[in-house]
Amino acid sequence: MHTIFIDTHYLIAIINLADQWHTAATNYAQQISKSRLVTTDCIFVETLNYFANYSPTLKERAVDTIQRFSLHSGIQVVEQDALLVADGIQLYRSRLDKGYSLTDCISMNVAREFGITQILTHDNHFRQEGFEILL
Repeated sequence: MHTIFIDTHYLIAIINLADQWHTAATNYAQQISKSRLVTTDCIFVETLNYFANYSPTLKERAVDTIQRFSLHSGIQVVEQDALLVADGIQLYRSRLDKGYSLTDCISMNVAREFGITQILTHDNHFRQEGFEILL
């Protein structure tokens, strides 16, 4: 079964109807229904942090989406632990010339660990690391 990593940019686009990537993201939502999906709880944290200064209505939509994704049986959510963070920091340190966030680094490590090459995102940082971005 084909496996795809879900990034923050995808979740933001799904949640925010005004996001420029919303249509592309919703189109992918239909296409990936038969794929195995992987993400991390770090992605959920980053997504909710992104919406912190938005309206209560949009924040509630964000929370509902995160809860739906976290309970979905077809999505594996890798939980953050000390080793995951330490490995992310190591990648971060090795890419000081890049604009990668720690969440990006953790996501890249998890994707590599699972043998995932496709990332549901429009974040070019993943392309810089050799991944195929799907938005």
